[in-house]
Amino acid sequence: MSRVSPRRAQADLRESLVEAAARILARDGSVGLSTRRLAKEVGSSTMAVYTHFGSMDDLVRAVVHEGFARLNTKMVLIGDSADPVADVVAHGRLYRWNARQNPDLYQVMLGALNIAGFSLTDADRLHGRYVLDILVASVRRCMAAGRFAPSDPELVAHQFWTGLHGIVTLELGGYLFAPYDADACFNAQVHTTIVGLGDDAETAWASMRDSAGIADAVRLTAGEELFPRTVRS
Repeated sequence: MSRVSPRRAQADLRESLVEAAARILARDGSVGLSTRRLAKEVGSSTMAVYTHFGSMDDLVRAVVHEGFARLNTKMVLIGDSADPVADVVAHGRLYRWNARQNPDLYQVMLGALNIAGFSLTDADRLHGRYVLDILVASVRRCMAAGRFAPSDPELVAHQFWTGLHGIVTLELGGYLFAPYDADACFNAQVHTTIVGLGDDAETAWASMRDSAGIADAVRLTAGEELFPRTVRS
């Protein structure tokens, strides 16, 4: 019979508490989160929350940090291909995929209404910017390659992020239907953005097609099942 070490068991309990808190916050908001409900969700004592996190605020903070950490593990696997525009689009694909894989965490880490009442600071909200830095680096490569016109790479990265967040939020909420489903909206918005930044329209489509392979390689590395997509041929 295999035996789980106390250290591993404690790590598993901490992760279970984070995921349970994310589910409760995403579905019921802060009013639904309590030590008693968490304990019931994970099958532990109420003291487990304080043992692992110190306070409920620190637990919510851990949920936010975990959401960005999971996103980061996907983004860093993209690397730098010969096509920086394809890399930028691949970041967008993985951002969307990560949100679908972790919908509760995503809604908490970027959904301020779900954590109203808890004391997250501006520093907490800025925590995930290390993930954005990866996209900024890819945007800089696009400018260096002459695919994007020279401008502020951080602003361009924010432009991609804010547009993509809108699509993901609507997709998770079930608001996008064919023929204007999430794939169609993603393709149209990303292509329009790329061309608006200075790229050739047909070259942009080619990079978008290549980005699908880059994203799929990362997802296969992560051991996840691929989902069908449509990109203009």
